[in-house]
Amino acid sequence: MFTGIIEQTHQILDIQSKGKNVDFFLNSPILGELKIDQSIAHNGVCLTVTEIEEKGYWVTAVDETLKKTNLRHWKVGNRINIERSLKAGDRLDGHMVQGHVDTMAICKERKEVDGSWLFSFEFPSKHQLLLVDKGSICINGVSLTVIEAQSDTFSVTIIPYTYEFTNFSDLMTGDKVNLEFDVLGKYIQRMLNPYLEKLSPKYSSQ
Repeated sequence: MFTGIIEQTHQILDIQSKGKNVDFFLNSPILGELKIDQSIAHNGVCLTVTEIEEKGYWVTAVDETLKKTNLRHWKVGNRINIERSLKAGDRLDGHMVQGHVDTMAICKERKEVDGSWLFSFEFPSKHQLLLVDKGSICINGVSLTVIEAQSDTFSVTIIPYTYEFTNFSDLMTGDKVNLEFDVLGKYIQRMLNPYLEKLSPKYSSQ
């Protein structure tokens, strides 16, 4: 379990394909604090540390993860948002994040607005009921507040600290990001799904 509050960014040093899986090697300023089998959110994707070396650590992404997230677009040199799992008793400064990406969105616009940054995204409209204005959304592992929620678009405002401290400063128009919707909304939609299907198949979570 995570909170969407990014601790730091790690850089990809190497990428190796093994069958349908892909191994990523990343550096880490806190390498001495990491351990094998530890769960870490990488751009919002929960991955397990499989090996630790002197200059970094390895994680593995399976085929299903690669298909559903932007990991297949990662390249050597990319900065990745990192968050270690929540400790019992820690403050929940963001919102409850599982590290299970639901879908991807495309960055349609980025612009500076009075010192902050406004990012707009397009996402599959079948998920529209999971987004509400002023609700929570996790984008590349970052807990953010939704504004201007439409059937297939929404925006978020990024404060200067978040812009500089995460890889939002690297995000350009056309880039794909990982989305994880609020888990409470997903459970509610699951319970209501039989009724929603009767209204319109496009609202189905299946």
